[in-house]
Amino acid sequence: MASVIHQQGIAMKCIATGVGLGLCLWSAGACAGDGLDWLAGQWCSQAGEERIEESWLPFADGRSYGVSRTLRGGRVSGFEFLRIEPVDGVATYLAQPGGRAATAFKRTTGGEGWVRFENSAHDFPRRIEYRREGERLRAEIAGPGRDGKEMRIPFEYARCKGAPTP
Repeated sequence: MASVIHQQGIAMKCIATGVGLGLCLWSAGACAGDGLDWLAGQWCSQAGEERIEESWLPFADGRSYGVSRTLRGGRVSGFEFLRIEPVDGVATYLAQPGGRAATAFKRTTGGEGWVRFENSAHDFPRRIEYRREGERLRAEIAGPGRDGKEMRIPFEYARCKGAPTP
């Protein structure tokens, strides 16, 4: 009898684990940061007198929060509040340049160490993409330029010196 109860207990644990995993996959981003944990950390880019810093918190409950600032000659010349969170079951990048109202970009594709978010109704950018390669992070914003032709702006980041690694 004890053996039967033990086997039933194991079966129930397996079913509960399977249901939990199914709910996690179904919720499209509410579990394990939708596979985007590799984005967490403090990332810096330096080009001449311009320094861009972008920091992302580790994912919790399918959400991450970030901030970006641009320094020119040691003075802040721009900032942006950033979020990635599930909206209607899809991981969504919400950008607030200068603290303005958020613009939403839905996740359209991605893979191990990369992700793309898009909003075809936005003027510029229409696409935001991140790719992690070791201790480097490559970002790109893209969309139609003023002349209507495709314009891409790349950002090359490395871990900020002295920043803790998540």
